[in-house]
Amino acid sequence: MDLILCHTTADFDALGAAVGVARLLPGAKIVLTGGSHPAVRDFLALHRDEYPLIERRAVHPEQIRSLVVVDTQKRDRLGKAAEWLDLPQLEAICVYDHHVDVATDIPATQTRIASVGAVTTLVVEELQQHNISINSIEATVMALGIHVDTGSLTFAQATARDAIALSWLMEQGANLRVIRDYIDPGLSPELQELLTTALANLQTEIIGGYNIAWVLLETSGYVTGLSSLASQLMEITESDALILAAQHSLDDERLTIIGRSRIPGTNLNQVFQEFGGGGHSQAASISLRGVDAKQTLTAILNRLKKQTPTPPIARDLMSSPVRTIRPETTIGEAQRILLRYGHSGLCVADSEGQLVGIVSRRDLDIALHHGFSHAPVKGYMKTNLKTITPTTTLPEIESLMVTYDIGRLPVLDSNELVGIVTRTDVLREIHQEETSREQTTRDSILPNYRQGAYQLLRDRLAPQLWELLIKAATHAEQRGWHLYLVGGAVRDLLLTYFQHDKYGS
Repeated sequence: MDLILCHTTADFDALGAAVGVARLLPGAKIVLTGGSHPAVRDFLALHRDEYPLIERRAVHPEQIRSLVVVDTQKRDRLGKAAEWLDLPQLEAICVYDHHVDVATDIPATQTRIASVGAVTTLVVEELQQHNISINSIEATVMALGIHVDTGSLTFAQATARDAIALSWLMEQGANLRVIRDYIDPGLSPELQELLTTALANLQTEIIGGYNIAWVLLETSGYVTGLSSLASQLMEITESDALILAAQHSLDDERLTIIGRSRIPGTNLNQVFQEFGGGGHSQAASISLRGVDAKQTLTAILNRLKKQTPTPPIARDLMSSPVRTIRPETTIGEAQRILLRYGHSGLCVADSEGQLVGIVSRRDLDIALHHGFSHAPVKGYMKTNLKTITPTTTLPEIESLMVTYDIGRLPVLDSNELVGIVTRTDVLREIHQEETSREQTTRDSILPNYRQGAYQLLRDRLAPQLWELLIKAATHAEQRGWHLYLVGGAVRDLLLTYFQHDKYGS
């Protein structure tokens, strides 16, 4: 018997991956080792018979031949089914996962681990490689897995591979109406009551310009769907990060903590791993017993605060000095200045250098359209200005621009105009931050890649070709040259390397 094990409280990504693996291993059965998320439970209430699911209690351990574990590398996330990992007759244990920075304690003989948004993506890629088609019901649950774990391709961990996999699943007939219904199932009456309580007791703190919120709830027993509550609470309060803790007084003092973060540079997976939990950089959770709820919540919050970066401030972003015009400057002259210097707006200052208004290209275009090129800009400039100081943070600047639809913010220091921050400045900084994070990620995996690719190249080349390549490299190094291998050999090497999914294995 071949079994596919989902982790306890299975989500759509775990179920979707398991369904896909069942097509790769005809005859294999799927075991939900310990319940499922509420949305998954509701989905299976209608579709359970479409998938090869069996109960854990229906398994005869002595008949198990191989195990496939999806969406986890930790034994303790398999509940009582973890005992099967130690069966002496097992021929193979394969692990599919997309959490690359997790230390595994599963004795796997094969791994399929890569840094993608959803583990279902890895399974889809194997189905494609083996030219295995699937039906609409299978495609739907697999698409749900990718949608939910990548936030419909909006989470930071989402990759192009996830998008390609999702496209293929749509070609296979994934039902978009069903997907829409289960991606946002809404809150149950119990969760709606807890939402009201959470909003009344929510605490917040501004750290580095980011709004961090937290709340500790007390419930009589375990409540399903707390992750949905956390997401809803974060959206309603527009928090940048949220830690939701729920203590279940009638369930052996069980404590559930769920984290969400949109703050660049933070990694909730690292924070929660210190306490035995885990997840993704933007979403993580943990379930504990016999601990002090307030102390544990405070400890997690402190670690998150330490991770929170100091954002850039206006002084770092602004252009200075600022080109200004006088209120008496004509519309035509202001337009010529804009065209000459490529600006999209101009600050208007009086004879004493005090800021009195801003005129945008749109304002000038309207005036010119009506034939008022001779009129002074003071009749068309905006005087109800939003300004910032040199220490205003990037998140605050973004919020002002979005809230008031402002394209430029003058920077005032003691009422003196010292600079200006535009949308372009903000977008440039956001792009640089994203590029920096991507480079950090590449740097963290590059040593493994180099070592793996080097060994793979040596193994696949004929001995005489390898010897020739080494000689050429030696001569090139002696002359201070760079030697490059190009062509189809490089393509085949990279394809083979990534098919092995050696990152994190």
